[in-house]
Amino acid sequence: MLSQVSNLLVLTAIAAFMFLSGCAQVISNTKKELAEDLSAAMLEQNDPETVKQAVPAYLILVSSMIKGDPDNIELLISGSRLYGSYASVFVEDRYRKKRLSTLAFDYAHHAFCLEKTAACDIRGLSYYEFEQVLTQFNQDEVDVLFALGSAWAGWLQAHSADWNAVAELPRIEAIIQRVLVLEPTLSNGDAYVYLAVMQSFLPPAMGGKPELARESFERAIKVSNGTNLMAKLLYAEKYARLVFNKELHDELLKQVIDTKIENDDSTLINTIAQHRAKQLLERSDDYF
Repeated sequence: MLSQVSNLLVLTAIAAFMFLSGCAQVISNTKKELAEDLSAAMLEQNDPETVKQAVPAYLILVSSMIKGDPDNIELLISGSRLYGSYASVFVEDRYRKKRLSTLAFDYAHHAFCLEKTAACDIRGLSYYEFEQVLTQFNQDEVDVLFALGSAWAGWLQAHSADWNAVAELPRIEAIIQRVLVLEPTLSNGDAYVYLAVMQSFLPPAMGGKPELARESFERAIKVSNGTNLMAKLLYAEKYARLVFNKELHDELLKQVIDTKIENDDSTLINTIAQHRAKQLLERSDDYF
């Protein structure tokens, strides 16, 4: 049955692509809306398994749209977020995770290059030059900056065993810091969540900043009025476990589990957070 559903999804994507190819002029004006509508529909789902089965067809669809319109910044951002989210949430195989997170980064980086052509060589710039580039971004361009920062963070997570990749952590953190200067309430506190995860990426002895991470997690929760359950989940997983605070760990996870999930654009991610919270709480005594 699942194979039939998968085949149907692929055929639907192919048919959609054929339709898009035959109506290029019309679709050039509606690609952004289509990508946004499909993303919104997935984010409002309360069954992660349904999304997991459906997303691969959508990945192909979005990639085909980007291929036909490679300099469309909005499409590149949508593609980056989709590939990055799928890789981090649903993919366990580390080689696939690396490939998909790299593609997410490539899409976001291309959007960044289109926005600031002179700053495209983000890895070749000195850190001072890199910081100066970030100051050139204004509030109207914050979506491009956040797409790059979040995609780069996902790429780093997938390549965390590579110390050359870990060396790029300060640049990613600088991007998110700039995003927060421009729009601190962006994406229901997600920018603070990314910052907190990076601040807790390394143990204190290796340069980690657990107390700054705690502050960032608290700000994410405050910005979202407690509705960002992923912020609480990662607060428990990345900070409370790092500092061996079982009381805080268990309390945060219980809050996630006991929260009634609303039907909105955070339904999917909050449902995933609840599922993960139950797993972590069940193993709490073993960890601590």
